[in-house]
Amino acid sequence: MSSTAYVVDQVTAEELERSVAEFAGLLTETVDGGSSVGFLAPLEPDESSAWWRALVPELAAGRLVLWTARAAADGRLAGTVQLRPAATANGRHRGEVAKLMVRPADRGHRLAGRLLAALEERAAESGIRLLVLDTETGSPAERMYEAAGWTRVGSVPDYATDPTGTLHPTTIFFKSLVR
Repeated sequence: MSSTAYVVDQVTAEELERSVAEFAGLLTETVDGGSSVGFLAPLEPDESSAWWRALVPELAAGRLVLWTARAAADGRLAGTVQLRPAATANGRHRGEVAKLMVRPADRGHRLAGRLLAALEERAAESGIRLLVLDTETGSPAERMYEAAGWTRVGSVPDYATDPTGTLHPTTIFFKSLVR
């Protein structure tokens, strides 16, 4: 499927604040659809909204960078990803990829890869040389990261639960942005 029907952009704190309900809908749908992104199903809309609202100050302070993928035709939020640059003096060369989500109805358009590529490009431009992330072992996301050139470090048993509360291992990945 073509990936040209979506626009990937970085989001400001003001944009997130204005669109909290839309972001909450994406998170709720992602979790209720079975994706392991740190929440249990069913995810209440108020909990989802509160979580996004709490990110606004992080985004405003530069402790978080956020991207969206939106449908070009109607602007509908289809996906998102976060970069958390390390805050410590000895870690400013690295960052963590977090909460890569694509709405179930929008999967199959390579949006996860496009969001990840935008994050990697911006991270490299800002001096970040190393990215890390974790994802549920055996998930489609794990295969996507491998295909995108990420290096598997290993797995940690019983690291987190899926949305139903079942424990699963997680796989740790890294990617060097030094070219």
